[in-house]
Amino acid sequence: MKRLDAFLSSLGYCSRSEAKRFLRQNIVTIKNERIFNPSTKANHSDIMVNDEPLDDEKLLIALNKPKGYICSHSDAGKLIYSLLPVRYQNRNPKISTIGRLDIDTSGIILLTDDGDLNHRLTSPKKDVKKIYEVSLEYPLNGDEKELFASGNIVLNGEEKALKPANLIEITSTLVHLEIVEGKYHQVKRMFAYTKNKVINLHRLEFAGENINDLKEGEFKLLNISSFKI
Repeated sequence: MKRLDAFLSSLGYCSRSEAKRFLRQNIVTIKNERIFNPSTKANHSDIMVNDEPLDDEKLLIALNKPKGYICSHSDAGKLIYSLLPVRYQNRNPKISTIGRLDIDTSGIILLTDDGDLNHRLTSPKKDVKKIYEVSLEYPLNGDEKELFASGNIVLNGEEKALKPANLIEITSTLVHLEIVEGKYHQVKRMFAYTKNKVINLHRLEFAGENINDLKEGEFKLLNISSFKI
């Protein structure tokens, strides 16, 4: 059990100093009894706020990132976290992106306040699958599929070869690329290696999740317990 104001503040509903006012302005119940005392102790599962269950203690979010948004808490410009409800932005510990997408890249990005899950999904040892839709400036040379699958590409500035990647040709200038790494600007650098240029990059899938049902800027909550990585 934990104090009610501790729950409310850690989950971003209000600060601990604001808890009394929050309890006056909102209907907060514990086992159907309305509560006004912020020091009241309760189990998470017994608390309701305005007839809704208290947010989960750890969140996993899939968001359809639009271009122009930055995966940062503090940089200037439009920040990806501004697309989330204010109380999500105020959670402690903070919600953070699992990896990053460049400002000019769109598509699925996962966010969580579960540090252990974030670590597992970004660990190079886990080979977490990512699928990108890639629009190219020039037509394919014809040997990219074999080249990317070979595991022999060493990008400029790297010491180790990339792990094998799978390329599916949609048209001569549009492909799907499946990778299991997340090196800096990796997809762009892979096609630069072939003397081509990425003109549009959209991530279709991350760790088996997609955002086919979401418009740009929309998000959904995922079942955090389903991730066994």
